[in-house]
Amino acid sequence: MSIILPLLTGFISAAVGIAPPGLINMTAAKVSVKEGRDQAVFFIIGATIICFFQTLIALLFAKFIYSRPDVINLLQEVGLFIFMTLTFYFFWKAGRPKKPKTEIKLRSKKDRFFLGMLLSLLNMFPVPYYIFISISLSSYGYFFFDKPFVYTFVLGAVVGSYLMFYSYILFFKKQEEGKPSFFMNNGNYIIGSVTGIISLITIFKLIKPYFL
Repeated sequence: MSIILPLLTGFISAAVGIAPPGLINMTAAKVSVKEGRDQAVFFIIGATIICFFQTLIALLFAKFIYSRPDVINLLQEVGLFIFMTLTFYFFWKAGRPKKPKTEIKLRSKKDRFFLGMLLSLLNMFPVPYYIFISISLSSYGYFFFDKPFVYTFVLGAVVGSYLMFYSYILFFKKQEEGKPSFFMNNGNYIIGSVTGIISLITIFKLIKPYFL
């Protein structure tokens, strides 16, 4: 079995899931600006370690759920609603005038590595996200629940998570220097387009049985 497919799907899944601005990636950017890039790297390493366990746990749950076709159909319908909502939200947000950025205060002076682990542990979004992603990919033949594939997918997700967190450090630094990045200027359109494509694919998957 080629390792390219699980690595690539894991990487892309993580990148799409982490791309929207959130507590972890924005905190990583602020740590970099206020305390230096090294501190921010320790922060995202801690966050990424928790992402590893969350992804693995999600895939174990997904393997169990995959044996229940009724649950799979329900998850696809729920996922369609979520992605359509996200699509409308990001395009709406992209069309709004930019507001001055508010200051995010970092009160904790603890080790950034453990702060990253703590914030990532409090973020439970990755578990249902990877359950939905793995089951959806499996229905199209792009995901398999055997151990080598699962572990390679997790590796791709970990690499994707780390690089996406790190990209926030770089992009935010450019903004502080007066050099807005392409992603920061067009990120909402990009993410909205991705979720829109996923919505269309899911709709096609749901209505396909009625035309066969």
